[in-house]
Amino acid sequence: MAKITKVIKSLVKLVLPVIALVIIVVVGLSIWLVYTVARPMPTQNILTPDKYARLSSRAAQITEETWPNKDGSQAHGWLLRGAESAPAVILYHRYGTNRSHLLNLGVKINESTNYTVLMPDLRSHGATSEGFCTFGGCDAKDAVAAVDFLLNLRTPTGISLIQKKVGIYGIELGSLYALAAAAEKPEVTALALDSVPESSEQLLERVVDQRFPFMSSVTGKLALLGSRFYYYQGCFDRESTCSAVKKLQDRRVLLLAGLDAPAYADATTRLTKCFPSSTRIEAKLDLSPTGMTMINASVEQSEAYDQRLIEFFRSSLSE
Repeated sequence: MAKITKVIKSLVKLVLPVIALVIIVVVGLSIWLVYTVARPMPTQNILTPDKYARLSSRAAQITEETWPNKDGSQAHGWLLRGAESAPAVILYHRYGTNRSHLLNLGVKINESTNYTVLMPDLRSHGATSEGFCTFGGCDAKDAVAAVDFLLNLRTPTGISLIQKKVGIYGIELGSLYALAAAAEKPEVTALALDSVPESSEQLLERVVDQRFPFMSSVTGKLALLGSRFYYYQGCFDRESTCSAVKKLQDRRVLLLAGLDAPAYADATTRLTKCFPSSTRIEAKLDLSPTGMTMINASVEQSEAYDQRLIEFFRSSLSE
């Protein structure tokens, strides 16, 4: 009996360090995965207002703006002022890109409607390099500050530039920013959402899968584990978008999705049933392409996509 006990103790001494090492490696790897994608790789502007100004006189009027977020960090965006007392539209790009991807759309909206248009960089993207991405958690609260920035704009005579109506367009991560602003600001009356993730967890998992495709069935799940440690202060929102939109009363919503982002297409389709009855929903769920891959679209496809958004904001913000 004494020999058996001694053998067991020896085995425990051998196995426990191995188990501990495996746990440390797994947890460390999971945290590293989140750390890596929480700081997106820098991207170059595909277009700037200076270059666009050669094609459009409106683009020459774009200004570089900064404003404070709720946590004291600085947000950066391009502002194209519209007519006095007209509504405003905010455009939010997807994860891993920057505001330049929406410059053409922003100018078109301004030219067609005379609405003021704000094109910010998401946190840790483009010129807004402060902080790190929380995939629709604390970073999405920056959208509330963007709405406040617009509401505080004044004309040279001191009159409020925009009326109390704001529309927001967001792709993927940008759609979570849009929902965060709408949840806190009743002035956000119109939302155009393209390829909406089911949750921040789905978005994180998809981003990690795309960054590390060689083990995508494993890395995404590891990142979800790592998010428990990396965002220990609570900045990662685990609520589903379906639960979040149930609070949005009396809004106009346009939902867009397509085959170029099938996981988000399924989530966006399910989202159509989550809004309260007082919110009017329009949905186009078979687009090809969506905003996710619009950079590769033909001129005709891009024009059709942009026109759909222009007409939506024109009708929903003029009511």
